Amino acid sequence: MLTREDLLEIKELQGGCEEEGGFNLKLNFDMLENRIGKQKKDLFHYEDGKLVGFLGIYGFGDKVEICGMVHPDYRRRGIFSELMERGLLESEKRYPTILLNAPTKSQSAKQFLKSVPCAFSIAEYQMKWQETQLSEDPTVTLRPSISPEDWEAEIQLDFLGFGINEEAARAFNQTIRETSGDERFIIEAEGKTAGKIRVSESNGEAWIYGFAIFPELQGKGIGRKALSNVVIREHQKGLPIFLEVEAKNANALRLYESCGFRSYHSQDYYLYEK
Repeated sequence: MLTREDLLEIKELQGGCEEEGGFNLKLNFDMLENRIGKQKKDLFHYEDGKLVGFLGIYGFGDKVEICGMVHPDYRRRGIFSELMERGLLESEKRYPTILLNAPTKSQSAKQFLKSVPCAFSIAEYQMKWQETQLSEDPTVTLRPSISPEDWEAEIQLDFLGFGINEEAARAFNQTIRETSGDERFIIEAEGKTAGKIRVSESNGEAWIYGFAIFPELQGKGIGRKALSNVVIREHQKGLPIFLEVEAKNANALRLYESCGFRSYHSQDYYLYEK
């Protein structure tokens, strides 16, 4: 488990790296704040008592994402190479798929990745809601996911919506339930389960994750109504609202834009070739 001091040091290092580079790092603080177990998921490098290098390992079902940083004043000393080597060794023990995350605008990250056996996989947009007139629709409702039937629906939606196999989906959802304070909702339309969505409120922000509608119910406006209801709810709390979407998912991108979300940063993912 990371301490409050650990998290503050990571945030300080992140701020220095982002200010120098003009990009946003994806460090998944909702996960960092809820680390449990003895697995080595976070790697640190200190110089004279100061944190100058960090690498985070983030498991999502049967795949893992790796993202890290080194303070601009301490680069070209092999620090990141050493962190990455350790991170890959840890990840290869448990995950069949390893993705290396780099901000699209980070030229130093792109240069480093040329030395790693990997190939570009996907791009992901980070989007922020810009205040837009939305109407709450009572025909689509959200309720907490609490029953065994809800659990099974979430597993099925992870498979159908994100291609996560059942075993990995169960493990991931179990981790979320045990370690996260996120709110997990079942989306209902006409009294039946239509989808799911998860909301994380942390550090004065609201992030939307795991949003999926059963394929046979897509194209009926359910997703837009559910998303609008969630956005209205979080906006009433005074929170800025964010989400992420793969660039190739054109349907989801259009949906989010129609509800007022706009892209402000993007992340590139590279598939590590073992």
